Amino acid sequence: MRRTQAETNETIRKLIEAARAVFTERGYAPSSLEEIAQRAEVTRGAVYHHFGNKKELFRVVLESVQQEIGERVEREALKRGEPWEQLEAGCIAFVTAAVDPSMKRILLEDGPAAVGWETWREMDERNAVRHLREQLQDMKDQGLLRPVSVEALTHFLSGALNEMTLWIAEANDLPRAMTEIRAVLEGCLAGFKLPHGSDRPIA
Repeated sequence: MRRTQAETNETIRKLIEAARAVFTERGYAPSSLEEIAQRAEVTRGAVYHHFGNKKELFRVVLESVQQEIGERVEREALKRGEPWEQLEAGCIAFVTAAVDPSMKRILLEDGPAAVGWETWREMDERNAVRHLREQLQDMKDQGLLRPVSVEALTHFLSGALNEMTLWIAEANDLPRAMTEIRAVLEGCLAGFKLPHGSDRPIA
């Protein structure tokens, strides 16, 4: 009997959910499609039909994690009114979300190796870096940012945030580490603020 689109979508949802749980618990390499299929209560053939192989299934899971983090970042940023506060809140939200055990391993520990560095960078660009670049460009257009390269600053902050996440994930005192990161981030961003009364920079 032919499956409906709703049934197909539900199977895909269950597979992604099960795969995320297994990849989080075991890591990419030790995980098997058999276990994922069992968790999702579907046949292994269903996994191959919808995703082809483990690498593609992991890529889809990674994309969903990146999108979820992006949504968290946007929600936290929009709670602030001033652009610099929005940027700082978004950066902190990224670090906080990325150290969540359900995301950290998939996003930063296994992600680059599992899908390949170039693919990981393309996905990071699409789901995170692009939004950071747009925010910085908008701030520069408003005359809030020193006349520095938006592209260079985008990659500087993106790389720093990823490294902060890896560092804080190993911290013994998480609250203290977060306080230290906030202080460093605040000081770093302050260096790129255009002082009040300065001429508007040329975009």
